[in-house]
Amino acid sequence: MTTQELQNIKARFGIIGNASMLNYAIEVAVQVANTEMTVLINGESGSGKESFSKIIHNLSHRKHGQFIAINCGAIPEGTIDSELFGHAKGSFTGAIDERKGYFEVTDGGTIFLDEVAEMPLGTQARLLRVLESGEFIRVGSSKVQKSNVRVIAATNVNLLEAVGNGKFREDLYYRLNTVPIVVPPLRERGMDIELLFRKFTSDFSEKYRIKPITLLPDAIQLLVSYRFPGNIRQLKNMAEQISILESDTRTIDAQMLKKYIPETKAATLPSLMQSFGNGDQNFSERDLLYRILFDLKKDVSDLKKILYDLIQNGEANPNEVLKKHPDLFNLSKPEDNFFEEQQSSFLTVIDKPNDDTLALDSFQTQRSDVVDIQHVAEEETLSLEKKEKEMIIRALSKNRNRRKYAAQALGISERTLYRKIRQYNIEEE
Repeated sequence: MTTQELQNIKARFGIIGNASMLNYAIEVAVQVANTEMTVLINGESGSGKESFSKIIHNLSHRKHGQFIAINCGAIPEGTIDSELFGHAKGSFTGAIDERKGYFEVTDGGTIFLDEVAEMPLGTQARLLRVLESGEFIRVGSSKVQKSNVRVIAATNVNLLEAVGNGKFREDLYYRLNTVPIVVPPLRERGMDIELLFRKFTSDFSEKYRIKPITLLPDAIQLLVSYRFPGNIRQLKNMAEQISILESDTRTIDAQMLKKYIPETKAATLPSLMQSFGNGDQNFSERDLLYRILFDLKKDVSDLKKILYDLIQNGEANPNEVLKKHPDLFNLSKPEDNFFEEQQSSFLTVIDKPNDDTLALDSFQTQRSDVVDIQHVAEEETLSLEKKEKEMIIRALSKNRNRRKYAAQALGISERTLYRKIRQYNIEEE
């Protein structure tokens, strides 16, 4: 696609910006438009995903057909099947007449399913059938109907993670993700932020017949550096807010702009979950804390093993280690005379000429007074494995041996849970 063709597409669909990621997304949309392939548009909320669905529809041979945009998250779970596929008369309370769904009404056109991750699992199964065979059944009916509709889906969440959590069908994910388009968030579009700001303030001033806002260089730098979690929608609101409230001056510097940029304070402390799991089969905060402590203990054991290996290989100075950390090997004598007393019995340092490295002489043969760090680490590891096994058994028991929910409660994948069950020879009742 030439630069002029790209600019024409942007002008036609009102897209502002020159970021490379944005240009690539537009090129993919144009290339896939004249096919029948299903498209999945990924992008944060407010990043402009719907504009790409309109590009695909209006540049396809379906452009004379109907285009419907549906926000799956805005339709109640109990009525979404009826909205999409229609219902028969008397199929539920209030169904006084039969109703055509969007897939029937839009036959020959395009349906844009925004926030498709919010779709219930039952509806996902119906959608998969439409995508595979073009067939659907109205709610309360047994008659199979056909529809020739192109589906464009969009989401602001990671669908692969949703698949792993059991909230989205894997087969539907791969069916929708035939051609992925990634819409970049506003914070990754650089100077496009200034261009969009100028466009919004210009449109606002033209609409209300006021002088447009002008940003000074320091204000532009501040604006471009802000992360804009609400993306284009947030930028537009900010531009209009400044345009109407800054009536005394139309030139904005960084100090004035700061008043309109919300402070974003990231949480620095971990928050405790009251429970996790499914239904009434929950774990308490204590279980979560135990799990964190077990992980910390395992890390300490691993560090001890590493240090032990370093001392064995002569890569660490045991004199300095024992002086600074006498309790590392579970040795409890005072630091003042500990090293002198123990040196003659189990540790001899041999100085190598013209070399700063230290070697161990009788450390391996005279160890009666030393607790084996590797042995201690192994005991701790065994203890951790025991606790881990107990937690897995407990999770399986609470979730009635449903591995999927047990894995969610433990915060691990089902594959990891399967491996742990085999590792510990856990018998499921």
